[in-house]
Amino acid sequence: MVRIFKTIDGSIHQIQEPQEGCWIALTNPTATEIFEISEQFEIEVDDLRAPLDEEERSRIEVEDNYTLILVDVPMIEERNDKDWYGTIPLGIIVTDKMMLTICLEDTQVLTRFMEGRVRNFFTYMKTRFILQILYRNASMYLRYLRIIDKKSEQVEEKLHQSTRNQELIELLELEKSLVYFTTSLRSNEVVLEKLLKVESIKHYPEDTELLEDVIIENKQAIEMANIYSGILSGMMDAFASVISNNLNIVMKVLAIITIVMSIPTIIFSAYGMNVNTAGMPFAGSPWGFLIIILISMAVSVVAALILSKKKFF
Repeated sequence: MVRIFKTIDGSIHQIQEPQEGCWIALTNPTATEIFEISEQFEIEVDDLRAPLDEEERSRIEVEDNYTLILVDVPMIEERNDKDWYGTIPLGIIVTDKMMLTICLEDTQVLTRFMEGRVRNFFTYMKTRFILQILYRNASMYLRYLRIIDKKSEQVEEKLHQSTRNQELIELLELEKSLVYFTTSLRSNEVVLEKLLKVESIKHYPEDTELLEDVIIENKQAIEMANIYSGILSGMMDAFASVISNNLNIVMKVLAIITIVMSIPTIIFSAYGMNVNTAGMPFAGSPWGFLIIILISMAVSVVAALILSKKKFF
């Protein structure tokens, strides 16, 4: 899908044909759309396809008549009726007359620009537009990181009540999301540092403060991702130890029960397998059967008390 936007009289409008100072937004474009854009604006097809590859790394490439900026943006993926978090590439291509963005799907990073809800946003101010996208991107990372932190707290509360595989799988998915976020944020940081040195992107004094804010937001997102990842990793290790400890306790209890219950079994087996019952203790007594049972129970209780004093359970 190809959409074209332009700032007219201070507000954003969607137009039908490309004009100077416009913004062309490509969302999961078809092969035909890619070739048409490539021929119309003299952009390499591979550069237009690069953001459509989920494994593409963040980078900046400077060509003769345009500059390609690739960054990773956060996204929400729904699986099994639950929201999980990951990253996808976003391509920004800057030419002398206009700017293009290419992404595999609609992202909230660009949605606010399309709806005209970003202050001081003008499609013809390309450098500021790039910085605003990057700032919005870093802010989205921070927002999703806070959501991940709240989700991990909810899962932790459930695990305190009952340790189930479902909650552990959720923690694993959240930890995986944090790994994706951390890797992408570090790659974006390299892009930001290189952006300061790219001569094809004009730097204006009034945008200096915005660039500093972008760098600060990105660094803050990296720190938060590292902190949450460390907490989540520690939580996973702690619950793994708890599960292992609970298993050891269960096995210990079962072993003690087996030991205690084996005592009556040994006594009853001795009487049951002995052919000459007349020579066995209490064989001639009418209360012999009851006495044997009471003795077996007494020995079992003594054995249980001894094991209890030894703190076996």
